[in-house]
Amino acid sequence: MNAFRRAPRVHAKQWAERRISRPIARLLIALHIPANAITLVGLGVAGGAAYLIAEGRLFAGGAVMLAGAALDMLDGAVARLANSAGRFGAYLDSVADRAGEAVVFFGLLAFYVRDGHHLGAYLAFAAAFAAMLVSYSRARAEGLSVPGDVGLLGRPERIVVLGVGLLLGYPLYAMGIIAALALLTSLQRLRHVHRNTRDTQ
Repeated sequence: MNAFRRAPRVHAKQWAERRISRPIARLLIALHIPANAITLVGLGVAGGAAYLIAEGRLFAGGAVMLAGAALDMLDGAVARLANSAGRFGAYLDSVADRAGEAVVFFGLLAFYVRDGHHLGAYLAFAAAFAAMLVSYSRARAEGLSVPGDVGLLGRPERIVVLGVGLLLGYPLYAMGIIAALALLTSLQRLRHVHRNTRDTQ
């Protein structure tokens, strides 16, 4: 069941890397742009998206956020093709991913607090909390040597849902979907880890 849930995500990632990431990564390598620099630029782009969202420019913020997510596909591809992948690069990428996602939710929180929109502020906090829980669930599972990338709503899916919601002008619905499905994903991961660690209890 867990392998089935992971399959669409894995196939989509492989297709995107083969058709999109690798050709662009080769160009970046030719320009001598290192993977870690791409990671940090992606984090800066997420900060720019958060600023636009906080200022009420939701469509522009969504477009910039999705552009930053596209950069996230490139740093790993550059590192692999240039044979420069290392543990620190992987660590930096993971930290930057979580920080970028959190800062975008903070932008939404700031926008709704300034607007006096209580439901929007609550949903922004709930979505950020649920997203953090999903990411931590995976990290902690993998710290126990259990594959943690299972469940309905990983980070790529959250980015797509939020990006579409911002572009279409329905961020409240997007945040509600993220909050609900991310919490469900955390429960799926909890169940998955429980099943895979019962023999060690």
